[in-house]
Amino acid sequence: MTEMERMLAGRLYIAQGEEIASAFLRCRRLTDAFNRAAYDDFEGRNAILRELFGALGEGASIAPPFRCDYGRNIFIGDRFMANYDCIMLDVCRITIGDDVFFGPRVGLYTAAHPLDAAVRAEGLEYGRPIAIGNGVWLGGNVVVNPGVTVGDGAVVGSGSVVTRDIPPNVVAAGNPCRVLRQIIEDDRAHWRALRDEYRAWQEEGKT
Repeated sequence: MTEMERMLAGRLYIAQGEEIASAFLRCRRLTDAFNRAAYDDFEGRNAILRELFGALGEGASIAPPFRCDYGRNIFIGDRFMANYDCIMLDVCRITIGDDVFFGPRVGLYTAAHPLDAAVRAEGLEYGRPIAIGNGVWLGGNVVVNPGVTVGDGAVVGSGSVVTRDIPPNVVAAGNPCRVLRQIIEDDRAHWRALRDEYRAWQEEGKT
């Protein structure tokens, strides 16, 4: 196995060699171009992201600045939205579903280091994949640690550090992040009623 193959497999590796260096520099060039693009160059930035990522769905939007390690290990669904200062350390695969919202300064960190200081000092590291389900909302400054899955429809409160899997359709928060409660039908009814009132207001304005 190459160092890159070991990295993607979640085994100990050292971030060295031509393959890793080339992929890393490619990512740096593309993220630098993305972050330097004119604020209203939406098409240009989107084209850069499509070249950068392993996959990018329709209607996706990322507000610069944005940083990642390789880019090609990130797979994003439709209608994704990330606010400013998003960081994705993608030494392993990051998978993000459809209709996912990130607040500002969200970090997805697949990268990790050995607990033993002597081994860590040798430059050895490893990673674990991260998966974010459909319809997830991560509040500002949320950190998702290596190996975590966040289930469909979950809401994670701002400032949380997610160290373990979060089940679907819950509100979770804290450091370490824990489930606070289920998202229930009353929640959905409340927000859909407000949505319907807004749509009615919109229609009234058209007449």
